[in-house]
Amino acid sequence: MNDAVVHPAEAALFDDALSCSLLLPAQFQVDATVQRPGSSEMLLRSVALVEDARGNDDADERGDASLQLQRLEARLDLTLVLLGRLLQQSSPQLPATPLRWSRHGLRLHLANASGAAIGSKGVVRLQPAEWLPDSIELPVEVLAEASDTTGSLLWLRLHNPSEALSAALERHLFRLHRKQIADSRRPR
Repeated sequence: MNDAVVHPAEAALFDDALSCSLLLPAQFQVDATVQRPGSSEMLLRSVALVEDARGNDDADERGDASLQLQRLEARLDLTLVLLGRLLQQSSPQLPATPLRWSRHGLRLHLANASGAAIGSKGVVRLQPAEWLPDSIELPVEVLAEASDTTGSLLWLRLHNPSEALSAALERHLFRLHRKQIADSRRPR
């Protein structure tokens, strides 16, 4: 996917905003509504708490209590993975989708055109963390759609997100961006 795509919707969504280019399980549904209001914000806040706790592990401060806590966290992680696999078997999978994401909205790179009219509303469902087999639902409005050599680009602006959801999204995007920078600095 090429982030240098020149389109007016690019400026509307990504100018002067922190953005991340990712490959995430995601799907857009036109004329859909958010099924679980408030759950996306709660899920993003929970992901932040878990990832912040994991990031605060200090190698020098590993006493017996810390080792016991790490074992407990490892068991919980395994339980969540097993539970996630059960959930994935019982629910439809979201396709891995190249996307660019900012606090204003998303650009999805789809294999086929969505056929959604500019201005139509819908929902983007996406999995915010690879280790968590659940998705968030974001209310969006179609800004534009354009074909490229490998499919279709769909620009979606967040539609009336609550202040709490906006704050949780900004925090999540900052953490994703920080992780991308850290990954790029690691020796290959």
